[in-house]
Amino acid sequence: MEFFKIRKDIPFMKNAVVFNAISFVTFLAAVFFLFSRGLHLSVEFTGGTLMEVSYSQPADLNAVRNQIAKIGLTDVQVQNFGTARDVMIRMPAVKGQSSAQQSEQVLTALKEADATAQLRRTEFVGPQVGDELAADGLKALAFVVIGIMIYLAMRFEWKFAVAAIIANLHDVVIILGFFAFFQWEFSLPVLAAVLAVLGYSVNESVVIFDRIRENFRRYRKMNTVEIIDNAITSTISRTIITHGCTQLMVLSMLLFGGATLHYFALALTIGICFGIYSSVFVAAAIAMWLGIRREDLIKNPTKVAGDPDDENSGAVV
Repeated sequence: MEFFKIRKDIPFMKNAVVFNAISFVTFLAAVFFLFSRGLHLSVEFTGGTLMEVSYSQPADLNAVRNQIAKIGLTDVQVQNFGTARDVMIRMPAVKGQSSAQQSEQVLTALKEADATAQLRRTEFVGPQVGDELAADGLKALAFVVIGIMIYLAMRFEWKFAVAAIIANLHDVVIILGFFAFFQWEFSLPVLAAVLAVLGYSVNESVVIFDRIRENFRRYRKMNTVEIIDNAITSTISRTIITHGCTQLMVLSMLLFGGATLHYFALALTIGICFGIYSSVFVAAAIAMWLGIRREDLIKNPTKVAGDPDDENSGAVV
């Protein structure tokens, strides 16, 4: 389905050097902030206190957050657990204060606002658990990257695999750079969003790569640059429809999902925007600079009559 059709190919690759220079500078800035400021890790990674509190009626999460903020605790995660009357509270460790003292202080503050608040359980999440989660997250990221490379190398060609992985890692590092620069909280949902962006971004690259391979078969007189420009131009309508619909859903989570989904949706928003950019200007350009050719994508070509672009030579199938 297409909302509109562009008749003349847009020369994307003409400005590929400029756009990739911008990407390179942005990437270096993200790496700099990651090393200089680091990520503001959540309780899951650093350790802290976890509380479960129940109410006699559906809890107002914003009111709970405000009550906890009044006693000077920051970076506290508050969300429903099980039912609307059950609330889970995650708090970072505070120097000079034990987990029991911290939970008692919070429960006292909550009872002041609602006497029906009852503590169901409290436990301390040690930093060793956070280290294990961080290690598992890095393993998950590595497995996703390796799986994508194998998939692209088998479906297309190794040059496309390298180009797509560089573009996708570019997206991931820039997302992490945003979180490091603004010191937004990096939690398990944000890690899940980063992994989702990897898959989402590679999907856009695959669509463009498929069209490039198709164009190499159809248009024998076009050079590589013209083939890539035509492939990107012909998929613009699909890109706008797909990413526009996805972004509407993500924006609804960002605006109306509350504090629990805020950073998850924010990571997805950044990833979707840069995913489109990297698929068009980074992945395709790197594949071009790596010297992608018709012979790389078409194995054992045979000629048949009816080539729409060259009446003297058949279309390759």
